Amino acid sequence: MGTTLALLPGLPLLGAAALLLGGRRTDRWGHVLATALVFASFGVAVAAFVSMLDRPVDERRVGAVLFSWVPAPELSVDFGLALDPLSICFVLLITGVGGLVHVYSTAYMRDDPHRRRFFAYLNLFVAAMLVLVMADNFLGLYLGWEGVGLASYLLIGFWSHKPSAATAARKAFVVNRVGDIGLAVALMIMVAEVGSVSYDAVFAAAGTELGQGTTTALGLLLLLAACGKSAQVPLQSWLGDAMEGPTPVSALIHAATMVTAGVYLIVRSGAIFEAAPAAQTAVVAVGAVTLLVGAIIGCAKDDIKKALAASTMSQIGYMVLAAGLGPAGYAVAIMHLLTHGFFKAGLFLGAGSVMHAMTDETDMRRYGGLARVLPVTAVTFGLAYLAIIGVPPFAGFWSKDGIIEAALDEGGVRGVLLGGATILGAGITAFYMTRVMILTFGGRPRWDAAEVHPHEAPVSMTAPMVILAIGSVGAGAVLAVGDRLSGWLAPVVGEHEPAHLVPVWVVTAVVLATVAVGVGLAVRQYARREVPLVAPAGGRLTRAARRDLYGDDLNEAIAMRPGQRLTAGIVRLDEVGVDGAVGAVATTVRSASDRLRLLQNGFVRTYALSMFGGAVLVLAVTLALGSGS
Repeated sequence: MGTTLALLPGLPLLGAAALLLGGRRTDRWGHVLATALVFASFGVAVAAFVSMLDRPVDERRVGAVLFSWVPAPELSVDFGLALDPLSICFVLLITGVGGLVHVYSTAYMRDDPHRRRFFAYLNLFVAAMLVLVMADNFLGLYLGWEGVGLASYLLIGFWSHKPSAATAARKAFVVNRVGDIGLAVALMIMVAEVGSVSYDAVFAAAGTELGQGTTTALGLLLLLAACGKSAQVPLQSWLGDAMEGPTPVSALIHAATMVTAGVYLIVRSGAIFEAAPAAQTAVVAVGAVTLLVGAIIGCAKDDIKKALAASTMSQIGYMVLAAGLGPAGYAVAIMHLLTHGFFKAGLFLGAGSVMHAMTDETDMRRYGGLARVLPVTAVTFGLAYLAIIGVPPFAGFWSKDGIIEAALDEGGVRGVLLGGATILGAGITAFYMTRVMILTFGGRPRWDAAEVHPHEAPVSMTAPMVILAIGSVGAGAVLAVGDRLSGWLAPVVGEHEPAHLVPVWVVTAVVLATVAVGVGLAVRQYARREVPLVAPAGGRLTRAARRDLYGDDLNEAIAMRPGQRLTAGIVRLDEVGVDGAVGAVATTVRSASDRLRLLQNGFVRTYALSMFGGAVLVLAVTLALGSGS
């Protein structure tokens, strides 16, 4: 079993090493090797999943220690990998969607002179994410966590010749480092207070050996880490700028890897949050705020990729909120994560197909009427659109409505606030995603026919889009009907019987009515009116949404400018205090030496006079002392 587990991250890691170390000799076939190894890892994952199905429920966790990692006397940590019902869901998503992204990239990056390096980074990204979700302790998770951060930096800034891409990569790296501090400090607390970083030991100590205050601090630190990787408020500002990377990177980050890491961390660490109600409430609050913030930002973006990025922020907010509900929300959070993997990857690959046809134009106001010239892209994108807005029976309907029902089941004021936020978010999602559909595929063409000649993408790009569209249609029903996913995850996250404080049919009716309102408003605004090529100024909320609700301004005000002032003060202290003190000593010594130097003029008569004066002084002192006695 150890060999099988090692193959899952080992195969894509081998591909990354071969392409990076092989150099230009692998240019012609490197992309084929990288794609084949990811699909090989997917094949191993499917075999492991089938094997797991044949085992009794209480024997579905398998693990293996690969080597002794930290053989210290007081802290012994082994490098081990494990698969259980939770991690296998992520492994299948990462390798399956990751493989489709690789296939798509073979055509999308065909003419890029650095295609081999791009595929090496994609392999590294997949391998790091697999280590993250398969590690059997927090230190192993941290290794994958940092690996994902490195790979995202390399891929977001892949086109580093563009200043905007280089800046976006640095921004993503710095913001994620803020979140990573939370995970690093959490590890320090585990080592200091528990003496172990294994999941079982830490979870057993939560709320007991650790104490309520320490457990709460641990939960908040893990939440900080999750906010960084999953682009949740207040560490969400990097996600929109990350669109500067090649479009397949966006699909991989948003659907299968990086942004899902925070959700995994919260669900995996559920025992910690359940023992710390204050930290659990903070998780719910972050998710509720982010799902609304992301949705509002998505309404004002004209760049198709940035609109979809805001959508990811919002959808991950739904997952984080559900994960914060404890056993009532773990299963629906993972279900939405899996269905989101299909429709969001489909949306981003569809956006890449549109850009491919429109000579890399990303402004939706310069699209229009593309359904007639890009029929496959329009259909697959449209199916993913119906999934994300929650139209039954598409995938998003089952998972998003499940989160809304879990939020309402909280009851009281809490249930009303959370349920209201999730329903409002569904309506806004319907508005901005309908806007994306209309601006891109509907209406009359708004491009210059003399310069742009849209055409459908090659099969290597459309085939992955078709497969993802199938998942966008049916994945939700497969996971939800019969509570398949809830039963599958029960050994890890526990069982929960929904309260259904509000009848399911009432929730469905209210949500669908809200979605219909959102769709109707978008149709009235963008389908029945002429779309200007230049966006109007708009009101205050529109202008704020275009600036990401002033997220960057807030970060600059809270962190950057105070940091600049602190740095300037330290520099001034160094110049005036430290350098000034050193300079004062030097000046004093130099002045004294200048005066002493006057005594050495080279004239014998001066030295004789000095000797005579000294002798007179000694004689006078001697006589004075003699008379005194």
